[in-house]
Amino acid sequence: VAFVVCRSLEGLKTFSYLEELILDNNLLGNDLLLPRLPHLHTLTLNKNQISFQRKLESLLDHLAEVAPSLQYLSLLGNMACPNELVCKEKDEDDYQRYRYFVLYKLSNLKFLDTRKVTSKEREEALIRGAFMKVVKPK
Repeated sequence: VAFVVCRSLEGLKTFSYLEELILDNNLLGNDLLLPRLPHLHTLTLNKNQISFQRKLESLLDHLAEVAPSLQYLSLLGNMACPNELVCKEKDEDDYQRYRYFVLYKLSNLKFLDTRKVTSKEREEALIRGAFMKVVKPK
């Protein structure tokens, strides 16, 4: 097992049958681009530099396109994942809105961060998820 700090994921295109990808503690940011990984079911991007929900939306759209089998996603430790561990001003309501939004965008997820996706969350995501995007004034 080797640990390398990643800034680019260019080399992943040769691993089209990859099922699990752990990219925790790297310098990956809002411009993260993955090649098409149709078998990828687990992706962790904990403690990277993914910031602001506006950028999160484009990342989630990208993941929906390139990783259609994704079932487990973790974004803890990024500014785009609003919880009290990252920002003292955030609370459980902020985190739950984030979960609804992510589940609206990636409806096949079974786990998000450290928690299993519940049927109630899935229903709420379908109804209100599109409206859970937090937009900050410029």
